[in-house]
Amino acid sequence: MTTEIVKAEEAAPAPEDRGLTRKAARRLAIAERVLYGTAGTWAAIGPLTDVPWWAHGTVVLTGALSGRRLWKRTAAEDGPGLLLSAMRSLPVLGWSGTYTAGLLAPLLHYPTGWPMLGAAAWTAVMVPMVPWTRSRGLKRAIEQLPEYSEEGALVPVQEAPPAPTTYEGHLRQMWALSPYTGETELCRIHQYREDEPDFEAMILAPAGQAVPGTVTPNNIAAIFDVPPAAVELQEIDGYGPGRLALRVAPTVAVEDKKKHRLEQLWETRVSGPGGMLPGMEMVDHRIDEDRIRILVEAEDSAMIHLPRKKLARALYVEDPDLVMVETDGMARGVVTIYREHPLINIREATVEDLTMGPDGRIVIGLRHDGRPFKMALYSPELGGLTDLAVGAMGSGKSVFLLTVLAAERLSGVISLVADAQSGMSLPEAKGRVYHFGAGIAALGATLAAACAVADYREQVSSANGWGSFTLGSPWRLVNVTLDEINMVLGEHALVPPEFRKWVTGMIARLQQTGRKFGFGVRFAGQSIHVTDLGDAEKIRANAKQGLVWMGRVNSTMTQSMASDMVTDGTEIHAIRPFFGNVSDELFAAWDGKETPPGPVTAGMAWGLQGGRAILMRVFKALKKDKTYPHLIKLFEAAPPIAGFTPEEDRIFKAAYAEALAATERFLAGEEADEDGKDEDGEGKRGKKSKRPAGPSRDITVPPAPTSLRDQVLEALADGEAHRIREVRAAVGVGSEDGPSSGSVDNALSKLAEAGKVINPRHGYWALAPSS
Repeated sequence: MTTEIVKAEEAAPAPEDRGLTRKAARRLAIAERVLYGTAGTWAAIGPLTDVPWWAHGTVVLTGALSGRRLWKRTAAEDGPGLLLSAMRSLPVLGWSGTYTAGLLAPLLHYPTGWPMLGAAAWTAVMVPMVPWTRSRGLKRAIEQLPEYSEEGALVPVQEAPPAPTTYEGHLRQMWALSPYTGETELCRIHQYREDEPDFEAMILAPAGQAVPGTVTPNNIAAIFDVPPAAVELQEIDGYGPGRLALRVAPTVAVEDKKKHRLEQLWETRVSGPGGMLPGMEMVDHRIDEDRIRILVEAEDSAMIHLPRKKLARALYVEDPDLVMVETDGMARGVVTIYREHPLINIREATVEDLTMGPDGRIVIGLRHDGRPFKMALYSPELGGLTDLAVGAMGSGKSVFLLTVLAAERLSGVISLVADAQSGMSLPEAKGRVYHFGAGIAALGATLAAACAVADYREQVSSANGWGSFTLGSPWRLVNVTLDEINMVLGEHALVPPEFRKWVTGMIARLQQTGRKFGFGVRFAGQSIHVTDLGDAEKIRANAKQGLVWMGRVNSTMTQSMASDMVTDGTEIHAIRPFFGNVSDELFAAWDGKETPPGPVTAGMAWGLQGGRAILMRVFKALKKDKTYPHLIKLFEAAPPIAGFTPEEDRIFKAAYAEALAATERFLAGEEADEDGKDEDGEGKRGKKSKRPAGPSRDITVPPAPTSLRDQVLEALADGEAHRIREVRAAVGVGSEDGPSSGSVDNALSKLAEAGKVINPRHGYWALAPSS
């Protein structure tokens, strides 16, 4: 064993603390011997000299600390490590011990010669031994001591391979350590994605050898700890059995298994002969972490039909609100199944969202699939648009309107706002838009002033030969927002019929021609039917060009609005007040418990655009102190409020003041003299009339529109039987803003059911004898 240590010492390499070269070892040994000779001399005579006490104490303390350190090593180390520590501590302990003995000799009445002999003996041993220098070689020798097996056979020393630092290196190491791979190598490794373990590689055998038969998919699966289905082995074209292509894809294998199960479920429960929707075939599908998307196509003999609740039942989805369906109304549709409702969490709006782009559109929220939901403030081709916002109390309608108004402020649009509920619905808009009218009278006056400016623009356009509106050339876009309009036009509105007729006429006026002069109209209320808004046919047609935002309303209105506005066949459903699982509520009822309500669905709505229905949610707005601070911040982040030209501003303000005074008198049931003043020239109140008078005669009031039903009756008023094409021509079918042929046919059918007209022979219509 000693010979092996010496040989190891001589053959030790020269890293800094792993060993020394022979030349360096000789130099270090000489220096160590000189140090021992000096230290031994001082240990012999130092205790007898008159030196300060701290000099003696330093020697004693050095020995004590060295002994304490060695004691701790005895508890932490064993075997060769302890031997090495003891060898390095020996010189210090021996020197300190002989010095301490010299100090104690006079006190213990021992002859002073004995400590001097001890110091000489210590020096005589240390000088040839040079333990500090020799410990360097001893450490290296201990690290390379041979190992023996239990049977006594010598085990050769092997250097441990360095740990791999890359994924490819880790794969190669696992391959090399496996007993199944023989002498083959794993090369040309390509990992598909850094965040997934799937990879492909080539198995290469030594030259002239084939890949051994132990390299099987099952053994490879054991090597990499993956399912056997995730391993694919293939021959490589143009090469012999010494090369094989390998693909290990556990992630893909799991996805393939899920897809296979989904395909089987769809075929069995949905599209198959015994399924709930036979003929609705799965074309493609994508499985993501939070959703499953299925592309569906109806067979050639069928139209696309994907009722949401049936799909939820067939696919074992407990909450039908987690199933979203969109179709093209003919052959194809997309079914999305979510893990949790995608619109529960939504962010706040930003200035970038609400700034109008060149196409006239802004982003007001998110679709259910995370894409931005856009609405147009105007159309470059059509000009001003008609928007409808419907929602019950707490549905988020006010947040929607305020978000749009903030967008108009940011985009330089003139906002004319009238809140029939005395300004309570949109208090944040007051003072932050060009005009804000509070109350029913102000709503009528706002419309009258808007019509006056529209008349002025019409005159200028006619004089210059302009036939359409161009943004900013020369006028700004104007959008009139009428909130709580159902208080004026609703079935139970407490306003005189004449006032309702007047408001309806002005709305129809802006609808028919205002868009050509840059005027758009936005209606909002808790329950609006299209038939409440004047000329139902024209408004229905114009509303299809804009947006219908339908929040939480009753199911009857949902069906009515859907039949009016949705043409792609998408099934829309009423929005619930709270997010939550229907099945949880059911089992709570079964167990006699109560489930706490989930988050409110405020802001979630169906966006009806261009005949399509899209489930969306308006950007979040948190209320604090009865207002929305974030929306106010967006208003005030905009440049100065956009306004009319000086001439338009004068016309608007004069018309508004005049119409407001007349409207307030009218709604109060008062009449004025012909000039509205008494003999002294001061305004006075007239007597209460039995029937409310109309607005003042000096206010230009657009004529009340005639409904399509009345127009049809007027066309048949001569009592003669007319061909149906003659009736269509008489009511304006084919003209700009005229009704469609189908609308006329529907009107005739309804009049016939009411006994107002008859069909004397095929293709002819006439008034009924009693009409």
